[in-house]
Amino acid sequence: MFVIFGAAGNVGRVSAAALRRAGREVRAVVRDGKQGEVLAEIGCEIAIADLLDPASVARAIEGAYAVQILCPVPRADADPANTMRRMIDVSADALRANPPQRLLALSDYGAEHASGTGITTLFHTLETQLAPIDSQLTFLRAAEHMHNWARVLPIALARGVLPSLHHPLSKLFPTVAAEDVGLLAAELLLDDRPARVSPRVVSIEGEARVSALDVARTLSELTHRPIAAHEVPRGEWATMLQGAGLGENHARLITDLYDAHNAGRIDVETEISERRFGATALAGVFASILARVAVTSTASATSAAR
Repeated sequence: MFVIFGAAGNVGRVSAAALRRAGREVRAVVRDGKQGEVLAEIGCEIAIADLLDPASVARAIEGAYAVQILCPVPRADADPANTMRRMIDVSADALRANPPQRLLALSDYGAEHASGTGITTLFHTLETQLAPIDSQLTFLRAAEHMHNWARVLPIALARGVLPSLHHPLSKLFPTVAAEDVGLLAAELLLDDRPARVSPRVVSIEGEARVSALDVARTLSELTHRPIAAHEVPRGEWATMLQGAGLGENHARLITDLYDAHNAGRIDVETEISERRFGATALAGVFASILARVAVTSTASATSAAR
């Protein structure tokens, strides 16, 4: 049994589907039954679990040959870092008590740093907690996900301005499509060759690094309207993030992350990492996001007209 936590997410659903195509039994772990409906249609067994509840996590990994684990960021949480640490503790305790033969953790570029990287510090905690578990262990460290830009697309489309915390706008940074991460995760779980080292560290980013200028140019080309990248001044970051609905503590995790990004600390750890590259380009991801936005806008307009 292959157990996929966060199976309804952008990465997990791709991993679950790839494993099903390979003929493997998959247990898709989700927060509620509604999330599991599409996964059940492709033949997944559905498990409902709360990552803060030790009993439900323990049940989810019963009989597992392989487990794909993650540490989701709780958006609507007053103290997301503390909540994430509790999730990590619960998952690590369950996996120590009942270790699967294979264990893959979805991690982040920069996870080798113990401090000073905002949200990425939590992925360091995840790796540290999982390292002693008696499994064939892989840390899959991904670059910044391309779909994260979806958060500012409404601003870009409405105002023709793409706000960026990447400074300067011309700075190249690694990014990756969630689909490529999910496919690689499934490939690594299916790789039954004996590991040369454990934990195995694998990194993934897109074929080409991009800048905020590239992101704005790609959006302009797809939408056929002028969109300019705007370097948000450092002193305005917290206000902008909190205005977008993030709590003070969550906003601080983001600002610390981008301070580390702009200082060059968030990158592949080349000395120990096996490097992989995704095939999906930024334009492909944005086209998919924009198509969903168009469908949602059309549906809203139709509903309002009734």
